[in-house]
Amino acid sequence: MKRRALLAGAAAVSAAPLLPSARAAAPVAITWWHSMSGALADQIARITRQFNASQSEVVLTSIFKGSYPDTLNAAIAAWRAGKAPNVVQVFDVGTGSMLAAGPAVKPVWQLAQETGAAITPASYIPSVRGYYSLPDGRLASMPFNSSTAVMWYNVDAFTAAGLDPAHPPQTWPEVMAAAAALKARWADPLNKRGGPTRYAVTTSWLTWIQFEEFSAVHDIAFASLNDGFDGLGAVLEINSPAHVAQLQRFLDMAKAGTFHYGGRDSAPDPMFYSGVAAIGFGSSAGRGDIVRNAKFRWAAAMLPYDPAVTKRPHNTFIGGASLWAMTAPHRAAADYQAVARFFEFLARPDQDAMFSQASGYVPVTFAGYALSKQEGYYAKNPGADVASQSLTRSPVTNYTRGLRLGRLPEIRNILYEEVEQALAGHKSAQQALGQTVARGNAVLRAFQRSVAG
Repeated sequence: MKRRALLAGAAAVSAAPLLPSARAAAPVAITWWHSMSGALADQIARITRQFNASQSEVVLTSIFKGSYPDTLNAAIAAWRAGKAPNVVQVFDVGTGSMLAAGPAVKPVWQLAQETGAAITPASYIPSVRGYYSLPDGRLASMPFNSSTAVMWYNVDAFTAAGLDPAHPPQTWPEVMAAAAALKARWADPLNKRGGPTRYAVTTSWLTWIQFEEFSAVHDIAFASLNDGFDGLGAVLEINSPAHVAQLQRFLDMAKAGTFHYGGRDSAPDPMFYSGVAAIGFGSSAGRGDIVRNAKFRWAAAMLPYDPAVTKRPHNTFIGGASLWAMTAPHRAAADYQAVARFFEFLARPDQDAMFSQASGYVPVTFAGYALSKQEGYYAKNPGADVASQSLTRSPVTNYTRGLRLGRLPEIRNILYEEVEQALAGHKSAQQALGQTVARGNAVLRAFQRSVAG
């Protein structure tokens, strides 16, 4: 990988055709707004350097704009002021809002059509291209950093509890049985033994993993109209018997002392890598933090399934973000040509593999995954390909490609509020999810009116 990184700037991109209008002109300058900090910001800087070194017709400048919501809000405000960046990184749940942005964006399919760029949807793994595509298969945005949900588990804790770490739980009944064994022989939620308090199970991103991804694994609707892909009139369907049973599982485990709620989104992540929780559901992109912090043996497994709902688990879908080409008054054709060239660079197998290996995100292309495998990365890092296997373990269906719902972050917050009420004993699972559906549908209707108006 290090040798390839050094050579990337002089690699095959140099053989690509020059921008017709730029042979004798000054380089075209484009900007890329992103939300990557820490070690991930280093990868953005590397990509920017290598792209600029690979050709002389375009100069890319990457700019950190804060969190995902901050970056999205900044891009919207900049477009309204006529000063939108050429490229903006938008998190997965902002996809519906970006698709409704109309003239503010230039979809990838249109960008490729107008510039002749070689951006082929079929080169991307189905779960990735499905999330960022229109119903007819045309790419709307450029896949970039993609992750999915996995089950991390503490191998040492499993061994201490008499569980076989080579065979982690595959079903929810098995998870609950493992949690009971962990509580009996490893975890100590009441801290009766002294020392650090330890729990059997926690989960990060509860709304995404335990309800959105749960729906995909079981190939059931999260919302009508094929999870919103078929129109703005979608309504939530997460008060179904399967979803109610899923929430009831967590209520039962919390009562039994085998599950500990550690907060919203990624807040519970440290509970796993610090050794506080033996099982931690989280993003596959959390691998880097676990590598850096865990002082115990650990492994990853695919999300469990409920055999009462399905006998064959389906693929999970992606989290993360994609890149959108934005418009601005008087933006020249050469500017869009430059963006297309940058997107072609990102689609190269060596760039995809390099970013995946350095960041913990999955390779988004078939060729990127194949290159990492060929280089022996997965052999040297067992379990690093669990996320890729999860994303590709079944053909993508209407319910396993992701969600296309406006204002989804707001709906997630509603679900958090209702689940927290249920965990506090103030509502039943049925009541909490019923209220989520009612409140969430009001948000969807407000979004629908804003788009229509």
